[in-house]
Amino acid sequence: MTVPARLILVHKQGTSARTLFLRFKSGVVAPEPLPALAQVVDEGGAGDVVVHPAALFAQVAASLGLDAGDIELESDFSADVDTPGGIVPVYLGRMTTIDAPLEAAERVGARFIAITEARDLSPVELELLRRAYTCVME
Repeated sequence: MTVPARLILVHKQGTSARTLFLRFKSGVVAPEPLPALAQVVDEGGAGDVVVHPAALFAQVAASLGLDAGDIELESDFSADVDTPGGIVPVYLGRMTTIDAPLEAAERVGARFIAITEARDLSPVELELLRRAYTCVME
């Protein structure tokens, strides 16, 4: 059984280094929220087989009205989430636009947030954001 991968989107402003995450109504993972009972797995949870997330990136970019090239893989980030349906890989996509695409986010009912605005997210999403933030800032 193939479990769909998820994506967290981040925008880091080139001149100020302001780092914002795209938050949808359901949380910070796209294209759909993680199921209940999900837990972040320690490093190496999914095994050796890794599927390239190009189709996922293209799907999420299209849903936002962006070009696929507007999101690139942050290759230093990897996370796996254990769910009732299996291990779900979570990727980090860095938005390559000069400014965060605020209008694109607004069109889908999402918004860009600083990590300090994420306190009400689930513990799983908070841990994923912590790891993503650490990766982006290193």
